[in-house]
Amino acid sequence: MDSAIRIRDLEKEYGEVRALKGVDLDVPKGSFFGLLGPNGAGKTTFINILVGLVKKSGGTAEVFGADVEDDYREARDRIGLAPQEFNVDRFFPIREVLEHKAGYHGIPKSEARDRADEVLKRVGIYDKRDTRFDWLSGGMKRRFVLARALITEPDLLILDEPTAGVDVQLRHDLWDLITELNESGTTILLTTHYIEEAERLCDEVAILDSGQIVEVASPEELMGRGPDKVTISLRNPPESAPHLSAGRDKIQDIELDGDELVVTAPEAGLLAPELVRELDRKGFEIVHFDISRTSLEEVFVEMTRTGETTGNESPDEDDRDDSDLAAIAGGDGA
Repeated sequence: MDSAIRIRDLEKEYGEVRALKGVDLDVPKGSFFGLLGPNGAGKTTFINILVGLVKKSGGTAEVFGADVEDDYREARDRIGLAPQEFNVDRFFPIREVLEHKAGYHGIPKSEARDRADEVLKRVGIYDKRDTRFDWLSGGMKRRFVLARALITEPDLLILDEPTAGVDVQLRHDLWDLITELNESGTTILLTTHYIEEAERLCDEVAILDSGQIVEVASPEELMGRGPDKVTISLRNPPESAPHLSAGRDKIQDIELDGDELVVTAPEAGLLAPELVRELDRKGFEIVHFDISRTSLEEVFVEMTRTGETTGNESPDEDDRDDSDLAAIAGGDGA
């Protein structure tokens, strides 16, 4: 497997705080990869190391085989970064800002304008090309930050909370755009607090908590580890939850809520036919039947719950680094 990002035993210390504690991670080339974690988990420190803003305390980090410190220019030139925080030169029209960004990466001036026009069209704000950043709406600002990340035609696109604070329609527009980028071969690393975003978009996710990787798996695999719920509406509900023998060794819980019987069990879809047959034998008339899977958000909360009380993480680590991350995205970094 070719890796876009290869991390081995990565560590970072801020004084007595260990923000990263021996992280190992491979992000496959061409993948859509999610990095999830609560505030203070180490996500921003991880990204800062990739783009060369922060020096690691130990271990190795490579982007397409280029060491982020020993070969920092090669590594950074292959990364496009769209940070959550806005840090944009506000005194020039946005097309000129993009041209300046292209120049930082050695793109000739004759080519920079064409590239700027191309990415502005791609994100849907070409008609605002002569407008200063401050005069854009919030959604347009988010689109521009993505355009700035794309100006260098990066092989790796890092999206840090790309849809934070945007409306539902824009969120779906951005989802379509970044999915198209990924399908065209761009590797994407996504951090998000919208767990449904990772569930919908990512091939794999890594859950980072208190500076350590808790798990790496596909959203589907993670959701499959949690129990499902079968909700059965009954026309003639009993006074208490009935005893059910179907799949009894698998059923975790049975609750009666009014006329609804709720059965909790792993792989409930396989158990459902047995439940229907048994309830029918017992004389219950089923009005409605529904199976709901464990969401990725529920799995995420369960996996990171212990991190709330460890006392080893830096609660403000992600917030502290956001402005620096935005600065390097807008300057001569990634």
